[in-house]
Amino acid sequence: MGIRSVLVAVLGVAVAGGSAFGAREYLNDAKATAAANPQSALVTVVVAGRDIPFGQAIQPQMLQIISWPREAVPPGAITDVDMLIAKAGQPLRRAKREFSQGELILASKISDFGEKVTIVQGLGPNARAMAIKVDAETAVGGFVTPGDTVDVVLTQGRDESLRAVTILQNIRVIGVDQDTNEQSDQPEIARTVTVEVSPEQGQKLALAQKAGTLSLTLRTLNDVRDEPMDSIRLSDLMRDKSPVEETQTTTTIKVRRGSEVEEVEVN
Repeated sequence: MGIRSVLVAVLGVAVAGGSAFGAREYLNDAKATAAANPQSALVTVVVAGRDIPFGQAIQPQMLQIISWPREAVPPGAITDVDMLIAKAGQPLRRAKREFSQGELILASKISDFGEKVTIVQGLGPNARAMAIKVDAETAVGGFVTPGDTVDVVLTQGRDESLRAVTILQNIRVIGVDQDTNEQSDQPEIARTVTVEVSPEQGQKLALAQKAGTLSLTLRTLNDVRDEPMDSIRLSDLMRDKSPVEETQTTTTIKVRRGSEVEEVEVN
């Protein structure tokens, strides 16, 4: 029984190695074919042959080599597949961003060989990642997903002193619990939402979490200008009349002055 298990394990390693070798040879053949294209205006580039999630190790079977207009190749585009595929015994490179099928592989979105990939590599310049405690009510019923932008509302006080104020606007969500995949579209009741903030915004968030309850509001995908917003108190809501604009009813009468008739509106 032990010998059979060893043989099965050895066979599995051999099949995996053969698949990787075959994929590499296929990519090299495709590269050679594309390079032989007589149209000098085209060059070979490497694209994602399928969706590649954040942190995924780069394997030959995930890639595809195609021809691309030379003048349209962006800086940092990978043109040689050997720059991506690890040699025998070498640690793998990983995706520092999500790739969609057909997307160009850029050097800035790929780790070095064996480099650790973490959420901080998705942050902008001088940005910070900070977690906010949430529940179903404060996180839009679980519809907040990585890649969304939100406003952060602080509710603070008790009884008649209760008030709400928007403390941050247009904040990017980079993680929901342990999920950082921006392709995820499944609603999930989270306990924490991690957002990208500046150092000053991080201080505001830390203070606000101690002062009251934080709620997230999902922003529209359309470009909306941020504007200063006043805080709203409970007394602003407790009105004698409902907040509907009052309209006045007017009546039009005809007034005859000599031979002329004039219409006059009266309340």
